Amino acid sequence: MRFRDRDFLVTGGSGALGQRVVEQMTREGGRVVVVARAPVAGRETIVGDLSTPQGLEAVAESVRARSWDGLVNIAGVQHFGPLEDQSPEHLLASYLINLVAPARLTQAVLPGMKRRGRGQIANVGSIFGSINFAHFATYSSAKAGMRALSQALRRELVGTGIAVTYVAPRAVATPFNSARVDEYARLTGMTRDDPDRIARKIVGAIRAGRRDVYLGFPESLFVRLNGLAPGLIDGALRSNDLKARALFVG
Repeated sequence: MRFRDRDFLVTGGSGALGQRVVEQMTREGGRVVVVARAPVAGRETIVGDLSTPQGLEAVAESVRARSWDGLVNIAGVQHFGPLEDQSPEHLLASYLINLVAPARLTQAVLPGMKRRGRGQIANVGSIFGSINFAHFATYSSAKAGMRALSQALRRELVGTGIAVTYVAPRAVATPFNSARVDEYARLTGMTRDDPDRIARKIVGAIRAGRRDVYLGFPESLFVRLNGLAPGLIDGALRSNDLKARALFVG
């Protein structure tokens, strides 16, 4: 889909990766509105909190009242650590932001897209949604849900003129990663990609209307292997899983 003179809604548009995506879409002539907790300087903003049912519904109502050519779901939160250490409040917010919000906002934009016979939903997930990492249980499972949502929607929307793109980066070098995640990356040799490069890849996938895009090697290969023989990936990740566990001992 071209961006010039088209109206796009981007969640997470105030984050380090989201800002870069929004800037590139705007440079290519797109009219971009962002969803954020507070007004974003220089950007039209729908202010709202996607981490609560009430906040999400308020955003959805604002979105439904307008016409959109594209929806780009980037907003995300992450818990790194044993599942039992995640607070109930953060666990709920994780699923709301990472999975429920993309589904609910897609509901809000689809009627208008169907009336016009065109549109695009772009969900920015994660390699973690296909290779479900230990100590990232809620994040991995929510992103796995986003991947499944994208595939199901694509099948549902055949013949409507609405495309669905799913882009799964591996770790990106942004403040989204906590200090402990950075330490885990150092211990395990995890590659963290340049956010400018990943933003270009995301925008390129949207522009080309690609279906499923997995970024990074060997992670993109592991995605295929994990689908065929997850036991092989269990073994490959075991050493790193134990290194991560050591970060939470004592």
